[in-house]
This record gives sequence, C-alpha cells and structure tokens, in this order.
Amino acid sequence: MQNRFNRFWAIPIAVLLIVGLYYIPPIHDRLAPRLDSLRTQIKYFINPPEEAVFQPAQQSAIETIVSGTLTPQQVVSTPTRTQTPIPGPTFTPTLTSTPLPATVKLTEFRYEDQKNRWNYCGPANLSMALNYVGWDGNRDTVAKSIKPGVQDPSLDFIQQGRSDVNVMPYEMVDFVNEETQFRALARLGGDIDLAKSLLAAGFPFIAEKGYYEKDYSGKVAWLGHYQFVTGYDDAKSVLIVQDTWNDGPNFPVPYDEFMASEAWLSFDNIFIVVYAPEREAELLNVLGPYADEAWAARQALSTAEEHLETSSGIESFFAWFAKGTSHVTLFEYADAALAYDQAFSIYNDLGKDDKQRPYRMMWYQTGPYKAYFYSGRYQDVISLAEVTLTETIAKPTLEESIFWRGRAKYMIGDTPGSVTDLRETLRLHPNWPAAVQALQDLGLQP
Repeated sequence: MQNRFNRFWAIPIAVLLIVGLYYIPPIHDRLAPRLDSLRTQIKYFINPPEEAVFQPAQQSAIETIVSGTLTPQQVVSTPTRTQTPIPGPTFTPTLTSTPLPATVKLTEFRYEDQKNRWNYCGPANLSMALNYVGWDGNRDTVAKSIKPGVQDPSLDFIQQGRSDVNVMPYEMVDFVNEETQFRALARLGGDIDLAKSLLAAGFPFIAEKGYYEKDYSGKVAWLGHYQFVTGYDDAKSVLIVQDTWNDGPNFPVPYDEFMASEAWLSFDNIFIVVYAPEREAELLNVLGPYADEAWAARQALSTAEEHLETSSGIESFFAWFAKGTSHVTLFEYADAALAYDQAFSIYNDLGKDDKQRPYRMMWYQTGPYKAYFYSGRYQDVISLAEVTLTETIAKPTLEESIFWRGRAKYMIGDTPGSVTDLRETLRLHPNWPAAVQALQDLGLQP
C-alpha cells in the first residue's frame, strides 16, 4: 500500500519539480526560446503561414473616391508618431558634377552583429550608424528605447523585447532626433547613383531590404532586413554592407542584386542617413532633390512603375506594394489602396513554385492599413490585421497591426474592441505615443 501511495504522488511531484526548475532564471533563459521555437514549428506545420491570404472586400467602394481631393488635414484625424514628419530641407540644394571616386570604403565605426538577440537588425545597424558620427552607445541602448517589449519582471531585458519582431524606420529616425545629439532622416526611392554620392561624401546609410533564405520547412522564404551600407567598388559593381546576421562585416553585394525587386524595392528603396547637425547643409546638398520628401516619394513611385513594366509574379507583387507605399507617403490614399489591392491579388496567386508567398510582408510595413483606413475601408483594415496576426505569425505580437485594427474597430462602432486593442498595443510596446494619443482621444488614460 505504501509503495502504491508513493508511486501515486511521484508523478505530480516530478511535474512540480520540473516546472519549478524551468522557472529558475538561468534555466528558463536557455529553455524558453527553444520551447517557443518548437511551438512555432508545430503551429506552422498545422497551419502553414504561406497559405494565408487576404482578400480585400471593399474594392468597389474605393473606386468612387477621387484621388488627390483629400488633403492631409482632412484625412489624418489622429496625429500619431507613425506620421511624424521627417526633417525637411532648410535650403535649396545646389547640385555639383564632381566626379566620384571608383572606390569608397568608410571604416570609422564599430561593427555590431545581432547575434544572441532576437529581431535585432534594426538596433544593431542603427548603433553602427550612430557610432560612425561619434555616439558611444550600443545595440542594447537603442533597443531599450525602441523595442522595450512586454514589461514582465520575470523576464530579462532580452526576453522582454523578443516579441517585437520589427523596428520601423520612423522609430529609428525618431530615436536619433529625440534621444541623441545627432540627426537622422529617411527617404524613399534610393538608387545606386545616390548611394555612391552619399558614400563618397562620407554619409553611410541604412537600407531596409528583403532577401530569401530557407526557413523551418526547407523552402525558400522572404524576410525583411536592415543593412548598413558603408562603401562601394565600381570595378566589381558592388556595394559594401555591414550585415548583422549571416554575411558579417564588409560584405559585397552586387548593384543589381541590391536593386532587385525582392531586395530594396520591396521596401520602396527606403534609406536612413544619420549625421552630425553641423553637416546638415552638406548632406542636403548631396541629396539634391531627394532633400524634398515628396520628390523622393515621386521618384520611388516612378521606380516602382518602371519595375511593373517588366515584372511578373512575385516581382510584380513587390512592385505594386512599393507603388502603394509611395502613394501613402504622398497622402494619396485612394491610389495607394488600389495599388495594394492589386498587390494582394497577385499575392494570392503566388506559392506555386519553390518560393513561398512573402507572408512576413505585413510584419514590417503598415502602408496598407493607412491606405484602407484613410479611404474609409475599415473592414479591410480589420480583416488584413486578423490574417496577419492569427495566420502569419506564431503569436499575435505585432503592435502596429493591433493598433490599426483598434482604430478601425472604433470607426465601425466597436469602441470596447478598440480600447482592448489599443491597451494591448501598449502592453506590447509601453508608452508608444500613437497608442497613447489614440486612447486619450477616446477620453481614456493609458
């Protein structure tokens, strides 16, 4: 009887011991990522994220809106940090025709990788760009501000920020302008000629771009990534990048590969320049017409349209998406919505070869939410967010998707649902100004 009693209690006692051991910080820190990875693989095996599709349901409604008739003041009902103006030019640039050197290799910075961290290409690249201009912080200094994560006291800083899978370009620009003595600006529509001009003048830049890599299933998948561009070599036709992940420091990328549809174009050829305030006039002169944010967006739009003339399949998807992003930047929300409609239509026909649908696209960009929201297509905002949060990612931790779903819910009369989403946004990203402002507009304190 005693032995039977002992065997009865042995199993629950062992379970309690295992659970207790699991939550000892050193053990938990090592095992938690592996368990999360296992859970992700199981979910993705049951519901492959590349099979999820979004079908816009309000396309006919948008066709009645006259593009360009809405001013930014009419369509932007809630000022948010997601729409913070980027510093513009303070003078009219004077273009010069000084010949560029055949090779430039900038070296005055400390290389940083993103190893032993999660979703850290943004902080690591921004830290390198800041280090180049004299900043003495590091990747964690950046991350503590722009990807703080869930403030769970049982988790260390690294684990807290793990759920934030992406840092947006505007967050990086705002960090530099608001929390350092240096300056930063972002523009769309970059190309190799501009890249070389910037580098020759001593202005390295951060590019957000896509790339292909085999994922958990062995299939080729598309991901987004930041790279710090620090040089070029015309003889080899390559840009020199500091890659924080697989490729390491001083990695050469061919010009045509850098400019490919799945690469820079997938993020509308966006670039970020970090600079010392006393060099602003020099930078704006190098940028030339790119100093004007609207001109840069028009240039990006032209680049996307050029790609559309010769592309098909997934390349066409990226080009249509970039076209929509350019229109959003120009506050042309009706045109943007139509471009995104076309992009998603093409997307839904992808996945018939060894390349998956780029299901992570909405992890990194929020242009479709803005286009649909400011065109009155609130249900499309909600539907797109639902697909993104429940079918393309293991855990619904994309605060930008939750934020826009919350705003759209309010517009269709679901105030309780809106408040729930906005509060969840702040749980995932504490003190995020956009969500704080949205709640205050509803008469609530965050």
